[in-house]
Amino acid sequence: MAGTTALPLQELIASLDNTCLPKILQVCSGVYFQGSIYEISGSEVCFSTGDLVKVIAIELQSVSCEDISNNDKFELPINHTGSFKVVPEEMPYSTIEEMMSLRPVGLESCLPFNFTNRSKMTLDNYTLAAGKTLTVLSIKSSEGEDGQVRCNVRGEQGASAEVCIPLNYRGEFYECENQEHFTLQEIMSSPCLRCRKFRFSNTTKGDRPLVFSPIYQVQAIMNLRKNILKFPSSLEVDVVDVTDVCTDVNFVTPLSLTEVLSQPDESFPSVVEILEGPGSRSLFKCNWVPEICKSQQLIFHKKGNTPLVLVSSLKGRKAQQYFLVSQHYGGRFRRRPREFNSVYELHVALTQAPGLRVSVTRNCDEVEEEGLPALSVGDQLEVISCKRVELPCGGSEGQKQSVEALFCHRLQDMDDDDDDDDEEEEADFKRENHKEEIFLPLYMQGHFVEVLTDNKKYKLRDLGKQFKLPLDVKVVGRDTELEPDPLVGFPCLRIEGAMMEPTIQASFVHKPDHCFEIPTQWLSMSVCLTKDPLPWPTGEPPTCHLDTVTEVTDTFIYEFRKKGNSDEAPPPRPPKRNLSSSNLAKKTSKASKKGQKADKQKQRADKSTPTKEMSDLNLNSKKRPPAPPPPGMLGEAPPLIPRKHSGAEVTSGKAKPNTYVSMEDSKKTGSLSDVAADVDSDHDYEIVDETLSAMMKKAQENVLFY
Repeated sequence: MAGTTALPLQELIASLDNTCLPKILQVCSGVYFQGSIYEISGSEVCFSTGDLVKVIAIELQSVSCEDISNNDKFELPINHTGSFKVVPEEMPYSTIEEMMSLRPVGLESCLPFNFTNRSKMTLDNYTLAAGKTLTVLSIKSSEGEDGQVRCNVRGEQGASAEVCIPLNYRGEFYECENQEHFTLQEIMSSPCLRCRKFRFSNTTKGDRPLVFSPIYQVQAIMNLRKNILKFPSSLEVDVVDVTDVCTDVNFVTPLSLTEVLSQPDESFPSVVEILEGPGSRSLFKCNWVPEICKSQQLIFHKKGNTPLVLVSSLKGRKAQQYFLVSQHYGGRFRRRPREFNSVYELHVALTQAPGLRVSVTRNCDEVEEEGLPALSVGDQLEVISCKRVELPCGGSEGQKQSVEALFCHRLQDMDDDDDDDDEEEEADFKRENHKEEIFLPLYMQGHFVEVLTDNKKYKLRDLGKQFKLPLDVKVVGRDTELEPDPLVGFPCLRIEGAMMEPTIQASFVHKPDHCFEIPTQWLSMSVCLTKDPLPWPTGEPPTCHLDTVTEVTDTFIYEFRKKGNSDEAPPPRPPKRNLSSSNLAKKTSKASKKGQKADKQKQRADKSTPTKEMSDLNLNSKKRPPAPPPPGMLGEAPPLIPRKHSGAEVTSGKAKPNTYVSMEDSKKTGSLSDVAADVDSDHDYEIVDETLSAMMKKAQENVLFY
């Protein structure tokens, strides 16, 4: 590379544009002995002396500003809103052409332009004195003739005249300061302006002369390095352009899967090497995803657009699973009845496929004041259309409101005891003539199951042609090319949607006949095309067995549904219920009855009524409140009641031992029964006090007797 001049990286990159790329540069010299390592945006960029760098793109990021008075540097973004004025050069120009060559080209603000001449000028019959200021109005140039500039000059009396001066006219010309302003974008887009000095138009920001240098973000690839490097052009590295002498150097070009699709068909089949894998959070759960990693080799057989359907298992005790199934799937399906949990779901299904017939699976009571019909388990409904009807307004007497409702035929069940064709036709005729018309508001809750009479087996592509999605199916015949078939064994599968996806049919090098399809929009990875030979004889490709079922994750389902249009209107809300006076009275009566019942239960809980046995146990130990004194006797002791002896006691003269015990027991028993019988009385304490007083006096007399 003798004779080739090395330049700072920033200077060389500033002289390039995207039209002349790619360029091959070699790191040749600098203050670095073995290499240079830069930490840029979290990625390490390393340059060593002798490295080859292939620049594939540059993008202007910012502008480096250097104050030439004190060598201070600072950066401004390329979208800086301030403007700048050109600082006139102090050196003289020998011709007008030399001076005009430093003016910007293609900018409307480049004219008019002022300059002076330090010497006298003689033009035909017109002479201009030295020091006159001339204003360039336009430039005239014609093929085969020397160009001229049309200038305006002012005289001493304020008069002005126009003169034409040849561009090659020699003299001592100097620029004058002009009032034209430029933005950073305009300065950087003009090579002539880029090498000039500027100052801020707004003098409050400073009047110092500045020199601008563009800073680019450089995208490049390096020999023996497979990822795209991104670094600023301001790195302090000296490089040399070796594009002309390195035409045979093979640089690896990283490609995304989308870029692979743009490759010509002649590039397939080809062996590719993975530069960057899809990462840890893959959207797929199939067996080939873990093997796709960095440095792994794949065979890309062909590219194309594949029709795929999204299939999901129904929710149950097991976790819900999702699959992407190619329409090349060889299994057979049979339709399964769909379940609906509201009238609105029936409405959605009707809009997708007319002719819907369902059976009621849960009873619904009639609500006459709201116009809701009664539905019984087993009722068959033929959904006809959606109409706007007038229904009662939630209990308001005489008031109605317009709501959307499904117009249905309730089909009457006819008993068919015989199986003769004539009787079946007669039953069908009767059934057609026994249709009850009902309206189901869209906000009505209900539980239905689809009535199917179809028992045919379908291929996946036939289901998509004949029926609208979503569709509930079951696999009744497995795909013999899949071992095992992951769709077999599910009691019900739902086909949720269909899509046309750009795919790449690929396989591993050690299993070239076992192929799978990679949806390029759902898998992010970087590969490079290699020149390695294919693992089969030339012209004898193997017979490929394609995996037509790919399990996907919940994240895939989320992204898939987010991409779809979600402009569907939500289910309608039920109307507000306005209570009429009669309904309000009924509800008030029910509430008062409930309140009375609760009060009675509370009273029973507070008022404990013990049984006879419990009263016998607790009578003497129960702490009773003191008896209130009789009226007019407050503070005085109650009078003693004289004891009355029975006739048997007077005549006996002597008492037998312990006879008083049996006598008092009988009296006590009789008194307790009276208390128990009159337990709710407010004055039962008088009976108890009199009985106790009589018992105590009798006992004292018996003791004195003994």
